[in-house]
Amino acid sequence: MLLNRSASLLYLHKLSPPPTKFFSHFKHSYSLLLCNPSPSPSALPPLLPSCPSFSLPRVSFFCLNPPRQRQARPFASATAAAERKGTDTFFSDEDVSWASLGVSDKLSRALYSAGIDRPSLVQAACIPAILSGKDVVVAAETGSGKTHGYLIPLINRLCSAHDDSVNTVSDQESIQSQRIFLVLCPNVLLCEQVVRMANGLCGDDGKPLLRVAAVCGGQGWPVHKPDILVSTPAALLNNIDPDKRRCLEFMRGVKYVVLDEADMLLSGGFQNKVIRLLNMLRFDEKLLSRSKESVSELPVELESEPSSHFTLDDKEDLQTDIISEGEENYEDVHVDDLAEEVEAGSNKRKDWRRVRKTYERSKQYVFVAATLPVNGKKTAGQVLKQMFPNANWVSGNYLHCHNPRLKQRWIEVTTETQVDELINAVKQGFKSKATECRTMVFANTVEAADAVANILLKANIHCYRYHKDVSLEERSQSLTDLKEKGGILVCTDAAARGVDIPNVSHVIQADFATSAVDFLHRVGRSGRAGQFGIVTSLYSESNRDLVAAVRQAEELGQPVETAFSRKRSFRNKLKKKGLTKVRDLSIVEESVF
Repeated sequence: MLLNRSASLLYLHKLSPPPTKFFSHFKHSYSLLLCNPSPSPSALPPLLPSCPSFSLPRVSFFCLNPPRQRQARPFASATAAAERKGTDTFFSDEDVSWASLGVSDKLSRALYSAGIDRPSLVQAACIPAILSGKDVVVAAETGSGKTHGYLIPLINRLCSAHDDSVNTVSDQESIQSQRIFLVLCPNVLLCEQVVRMANGLCGDDGKPLLRVAAVCGGQGWPVHKPDILVSTPAALLNNIDPDKRRCLEFMRGVKYVVLDEADMLLSGGFQNKVIRLLNMLRFDEKLLSRSKESVSELPVELESEPSSHFTLDDKEDLQTDIISEGEENYEDVHVDDLAEEVEAGSNKRKDWRRVRKTYERSKQYVFVAATLPVNGKKTAGQVLKQMFPNANWVSGNYLHCHNPRLKQRWIEVTTETQVDELINAVKQGFKSKATECRTMVFANTVEAADAVANILLKANIHCYRYHKDVSLEERSQSLTDLKEKGGILVCTDAAARGVDIPNVSHVIQADFATSAVDFLHRVGRSGRAGQFGIVTSLYSESNRDLVAAVRQAEELGQPVETAFSRKRSFRNKLKKKGLTKVRDLSIVEESVF
């Protein structure tokens, strides 16, 4: 019998004692709602454009395709790589080198030493954009090389700044003017991954080109000022809020800011903290700009430390619940409230209000995401368009779309066949594989993941587990074992974002994804860095219409989001029908009594 909160038809009939009948338990039954025909996907708007002709108001938008000429066309609009027979869908053209993109000889040698001989399409497009010093939004499919895409140009700029300072200023002045490259990530494991990748770029002496530190988990503030600081939003605020001087020095030192997994950081529980940090950083830019314009008019103490008056005493001024319905301008919210507090302390600063809109920029912002929705006022894409209207947008060829390097397998299951099909799908990846095989099996909930793991164990198939109820140490060890030994990782969507596991050849959806974002991040664990992979999706009768829409979107080259939009429309229709039934029932009751 159906459970009230189940959205999956993965029936564990082979477990003993009698198990829960379904893997997943949700507050609302979503997949069971897909029982009626839906509108054509073509009638629904795409999540982000994939054609070269699209342009956003006041936003530069570039579609990625292999550059045809050295240095000349990293942003060229051309036919999608998938439509050009024989063209690589991951790497840029052979005549595109690191040097041709503007990367220094020192960093080029470090890349070759790390085994990164050739830039990807995404890297060939975003590296020159970031080197230009402008704000950049990089929205490209998973496994396209986005992390190195922002690390390489910003490390290049930092190394160049260091070399210039060594030749022109004293050691003490160099320390005072040190630039900081800040990377914000949603979780500790992604922070550690970024640190490893940055440390992997070493000079001729075998040492990392720059000092890299992480502030997350149990790691506190670094003793020695790093060149690159990687942190989660909460950990960063916890370390700079109590110490005003540290906050002032840090804000002034940060010159490059990257939000990795930007769509996640600019939504949900991360949003308030991230918007707060962005406002603090941008307010520091305004202070520095104003101090440069009128140094002679400012007090002596402001000349020596232009941001000395920027304090966090009144935290009401920095409350960040600012993304509200209908809000059109994010830049002036609360930052200006704080500016007015500062103005009250000195008549000479009353004209600061005039620099709210126009001021000299001293920091560069880069936003990176594999999924970046723009439909809706509160989506991450819309927030970025409001806060950074002049940013350059770089889009991947397969953003929100099917990756041609992935082979999709679709298997409809029933309560009688689902366990056998799951086991067969897992074993499929190990047939004809001479080397270690890596498979990731996704479930929608912790309970479902544990149920899947138990099924595999009863079938004598060893597997690792990865979800929120598993300790951070165990999760980290599971990832290490999977990378080094191969095997099967049973996980929730906690492992779908930002976790780079090389050579994952097979992804299995034991539970079908409930959103386009989850679907894209799951399948993106395979077929990374130019490799090929297989995705096996088990689905039930209740998911049949959604699967048909996803497959149609794949055939038509449309964004997958158009298929999942059907799911929401079904849900809304059923909600309305449910309310109508309740109202009709109440009318009947009133007439009877």
